[in-house]
Amino acid sequence: MAKGMREIKRRIKSTQNTKQITKAMEMVAASKLRRAQNAALASRPYSDKLKEVVASIATGGGSVKHPMLQSREIKRSAYLVISSDRGQAGGLNSNLLKKLVETIKSKHKSNDEFTLFVIGRKGYDYLKRRGLPIQQEVIGVPDSPAFADIKSIASAAVKGFENGEYDELFVVYNRFINAISQIPTIKQMLPMDAAEFSKKEGPAADYEYEPSPEEVLNVLLPKYAETLVFSSLLENKASEFGARMTAMGNATKNATKMIEQYTLHYNRARQAAITQEIAEIVGGANALS
Repeated sequence: MAKGMREIKRRIKSTQNTKQITKAMEMVAASKLRRAQNAALASRPYSDKLKEVVASIATGGGSVKHPMLQSREIKRSAYLVISSDRGQAGGLNSNLLKKLVETIKSKHKSNDEFTLFVIGRKGYDYLKRRGLPIQQEVIGVPDSPAFADIKSIASAAVKGFENGEYDELFVVYNRFINAISQIPTIKQMLPMDAAEFSKKEGPAADYEYEPSPEEVLNVLLPKYAETLVFSSLLENKASEFGARMTAMGNATKNATKMIEQYTLHYNRARQAAITQEIAEIVGGANALS
């Protein structure tokens, strides 16, 4: 009986230590989530202004054309996959990567028909184990990323489309809704939908372009595409911290329940031991009398 009580007490102590860790991780994730949300909001004015300028050229009479706005026959595809470097975020990465693999299997007959650009260790390890073609990867993106951290892979993905290495480019990431809801998303990034630029949101400014609208568009469209990648990265970071905060919160609650159950078992075992000792004392007294 004493041995069983010591084991229960050891489990209570171990679970209490685990609870302290998960609670601390939940608080850290909550703090990082707020910073990630602020970063995503701070990046929007630049992206919106860039889109406004691109839209003013792309919809300016229809005389300006660019390959990134024109669809072509699909012979090869590319996917830019954004995942996290660490786990402990519930099914955030696995749900996204399973959706990607299912899409690839249903759409492509062989590995020659697509290529992958991967941000994050979880995505890289998952896709590499399955033998899928990874053209470039970036691992170790900080919790508060800057555009410079992913500029090389974003630029390479966009240039690959411009150079005709593939005919469509998708960005694969978790779209952030709130701390308990993140949606695995596969969104076509290139070719861009010209109809998106025709949507008017408030009064548009009148721009003059030097040396010409075509030259400006040639520079701005790739930058805009790279900005979309960075915006997706920020959303995925917010999703990561939201999922981790939720997962660690659930782990803390489960640890609390386990401690309550272990404590109940411990008290029952102790009560049984006390009852047994009383019974032995009473039995001994009766034998003496």
